[in-house]
Amino acid sequence: MNDMSKQLPLTRPQSSLRSAQGAGTLSPSLESEGEREVNATLDILRQLERKVLWLSSYLIHHANHERENRDGLKVGGHQASSASMATLMTALYFHILRPEDRVAVKPHASPVFHAIQYLLGNQTLANLQNFRAFGGAQSYPSRTKDTDDVDFSTGSVGLGVAMTGFAAITQEYVHAKGWAQNWPKGRMISLMGDAEIDEGNIHEALLEYWKHGLTNTWWVVDYNRQSLDSVVSDQLFSKVTNAFENLGWKVITIKYGRLLERVFSMPGGPALRDWIDQCPNQIYSALVFEGAKGWRRQLDTDLAAHPDTLAIIRALPDADLAELMCNLGGNDLEACIAAFESAPSDKPVCFIAYTIKGARLPFQGHKDNHAGLMTKAQMQEFRARNAINQGDEWQPYAGLDKPAEVDAFLRQVPFNAKGRRRFTAPKIDVPKIAIPEVKGEAATQNGFGKILDEIAKAGGPLADRIVTTSPDVTVSTNLGPWVNRRGLFSMQSRDDVFKERGLQSMQKWEMSPKGQHIELGIAEMNLFLNLAALGLSHSLFGERLIPIGTLYDPFIMRGLDALNYACYQDARFMVVATPSGITLAPEGGAHQSIATPLIGLAQDGLASFEPAYVDELAVIMDWAFRYMQRDGLSEMPDAEKTTRWLRDEKGGSVYLRLSTRSIPQLPRAHTPQWREDVIQGGYWLRKPEEGTGLAIVAMGAVMPEAIEAAGLLAEDRRGIGVLAVTSADRLSAGWHSAQRARERGDRAAISHVEHLLADLPRDAGIITVCDAHPETLTWIGGVAGHRVRGLGPEHFGQSGSIHELYAHHGIGVNGILAAAEGLQGGRVRYRRG
Repeated sequence: MNDMSKQLPLTRPQSSLRSAQGAGTLSPSLESEGEREVNATLDILRQLERKVLWLSSYLIHHANHERENRDGLKVGGHQASSASMATLMTALYFHILRPEDRVAVKPHASPVFHAIQYLLGNQTLANLQNFRAFGGAQSYPSRTKDTDDVDFSTGSVGLGVAMTGFAAITQEYVHAKGWAQNWPKGRMISLMGDAEIDEGNIHEALLEYWKHGLTNTWWVVDYNRQSLDSVVSDQLFSKVTNAFENLGWKVITIKYGRLLERVFSMPGGPALRDWIDQCPNQIYSALVFEGAKGWRRQLDTDLAAHPDTLAIIRALPDADLAELMCNLGGNDLEACIAAFESAPSDKPVCFIAYTIKGARLPFQGHKDNHAGLMTKAQMQEFRARNAINQGDEWQPYAGLDKPAEVDAFLRQVPFNAKGRRRFTAPKIDVPKIAIPEVKGEAATQNGFGKILDEIAKAGGPLADRIVTTSPDVTVSTNLGPWVNRRGLFSMQSRDDVFKERGLQSMQKWEMSPKGQHIELGIAEMNLFLNLAALGLSHSLFGERLIPIGTLYDPFIMRGLDALNYACYQDARFMVVATPSGITLAPEGGAHQSIATPLIGLAQDGLASFEPAYVDELAVIMDWAFRYMQRDGLSEMPDAEKTTRWLRDEKGGSVYLRLSTRSIPQLPRAHTPQWREDVIQGGYWLRKPEEGTGLAIVAMGAVMPEAIEAAGLLAEDRRGIGVLAVTSADRLSAGWHSAQRARERGDRAAISHVEHLLADLPRDAGIITVCDAHPETLTWIGGVAGHRVRGLGPEHFGQSGSIHELYAHHGIGVNGILAAAEGLQGGRVRYRRG
């Protein structure tokens, strides 16, 4: 903008990149040494800004227009959404960030992220060329699928944003314990689209952050005012600003770039500022797309009463006018840097960065540009504008004015000083978990509380690294004894008022930085995001935690998106869901879960169990604390390798579905083989005899009904087997894994469930019964071709007694007996009552 620079003096912000007050094109002889360094740095950053925009735009273009496309599907990518973030991300990654900072990148700005990582040497050319192709750079940043330095996976809108706040709380937890001394606290940063503010989980998280005194968190909002289907409502962020400020955030608005700020200081400038402030988003977006002719027509009409303002406008050539009116703060490098450098360190910060969606691209501002792609002709013009020769599209320094200086600069970027920032934390030693002595009847939920209390009482490395969390159901999920011994976590110590006043209470909950329980409000999305952050502490902060979260089983579905997100990132945690099923009889259908075991079957990265007995639970927890720390197949115990090696099981999170129903506990020898069978998913409680025609396969709280029904059936049918399933998930996964192995040539491969069913004659029938949807277990009929009748609730429950509801849903003793008659015929002895 040479003509403008002659008329408009440039005054840069007070920042580490400020120059002298005065003209923006100082003569070298008038610049001080410091000013020359600042201007040289700004020049390099501007070159990198152009290069980032080029690479991010071109890799999308290449994927859609130049790479072979065998199936004809649109590859996609978001050139416009990437363009609006190019300046903000250039300022952050090449100047502001430090290695300890962690970033959740806006999903649709993935190409910008990959381009930056490529320039920093952390991404390969092959991955860029295979963007959105098999094995290449992912559509959205992924910790587990991308090879470059992804801190938080994004893609499910809003979850990466909220994750950063819980990561900041995890960081505080780790440092409060005196750990991570060799790694300083960093800022947990989210780069987010303005439409993500609509996500409810963000607002739930904001309230939780306020309660926990959040700091060290930045949210950078790409306020381009355009979402997928529409233009964002006018003045939306005045409401959002109030919400953030009320919850203790500092809000910094990056609205105008340096060109506009200069104009505003001139006679007639304030009227232009007022016009922009009042201009509806839809009109502004349309004018951005129309360009200079549209601006002139609109401004001549609207500012007719302001001749000084029109004089500024009319003095500018078309290109300069268009550039001036698009000079919003989020697309202005100096404005972004100044805003970031002004941020306080004692509170969370929300930056509202006004940007143009598709900035500097042919379709900037157009309301249909969300998934828009530049045509080949437009890309050729864009190539020429960036001085990129044919064949040099991927060259890091092609088209740059000073490639040598840029190369030297990139080698010194602070954020990249320590390379890829993934820690490998030491494993926590897990002592053998003792099986509690339980006489008579007991419930698995009570058993869980007792086991955890014993761990807390014994102390040691495992107890010290366990951190629990719950969405306001701590007591009712039997975490109370653990919290009584280990305390609530808070950055500020607070006394237990009831204890101070001498008032009796079962809960002795003192809050301090030493506490090991993070209490949450009633929001299951927050629970799973918190577990995700805690479960990545070993990688993010170099300190391994053993997170355990509890909730009511039916409410897993409230947080299912966040649970899937946590598993996708390979976070490691234990989720204990209790009480469960229609067995929670008096509570009614709203609290009775049906489909959750199917979630356990289908969710990748999550090993699901539903033990019936406390001794099974103790064995599972003993295994789970090691499984949560396992990094690969090489760490699998030898005992598991003999039968479980078929499953690609590198470790993961664990889901325990527990019950409040007390059932008779079984006295038995806890042999190594029995323990192994429990972990692999099941064992014969009563092994079928040769020639038997029936087996009952049962899981969880309905085991007493299965055992009683088998006893009644045995009066006139010999050798009925009873198979106790502890994990439908692991039985199923092992079966599928063995099938794949055989298909690949390993004919000797056999899964645990196949081994178990080898004892059952092929013509025998199987009755499966569980307090969950029957499909949880009916797949077992496909293993060896047995006839199956699956029992389990398929419809919403209601209030009643266990006996009444079991009868209503057909999973009581008589339901099992009737199923047996249906499978085999013959006389059935029904239980009375």
